[in-house]
Amino acid sequence: MDTAVILAAEESHNPLLPVLSEVILALIVFAIIFFVVKKYVAPSFEKTFAARTEAIEGGLAAAETKQAEADAKLAELEKQLADARHEAARIREEAREQGAAIVSEMREQAQAESTRIVDAGKAQIEAERQQAVTSLRAEVGNLATGLAGRIVGESLEDDARQSRVVERFLAELETAEASDAAGKDA
Repeated sequence: MDTAVILAAEESHNPLLPVLSEVILALIVFAIIFFVVKKYVAPSFEKTFAARTEAIEGGLAAAETKQAEADAKLAELEKQLADARHEAARIREEAREQGAAIVSEMREQAQAESTRIVDAGKAQIEAERQQAVTSLRAEVGNLATGLAGRIVGESLEDDARQSRVVERFLAELETAEASDAAGKDA
């Protein structure tokens, strides 16, 4: 019968309406859990959230500081790079100018050396020509004296006489050459 009474009591209860004893028990358990969470769990969560917020804000501030330092350093390095490029361009230009000056100086030295060599060559040729003319005069004089002595039939061994004959003969040769050259020019 006990089972019959329990079944009858259960059948009389509306399943859509909660049982009052269960509602009270649920409210008491909820209040205890709410009190424990509010007293012990929530403050530790709040401390953790506050610490994380503080760490994030501190990290952001440190990141902003580091970013500002990095930007300043980047600007400084860009300025140094620009200065180095400017200096390199100036050095290249100076080297180009020095190279042009060296080339110009070397050309002038080569031209001066060439002129000196040509002048020395001309002087040597002139000296050799004078030596050849002197040698030829002496030889022509000896030949002329010997030939004149054969033609005249007497010896012209006297130095004074020989010298006069040679001088007269060479003077006549030069006069003849000058008149031939004047005739060719006309």
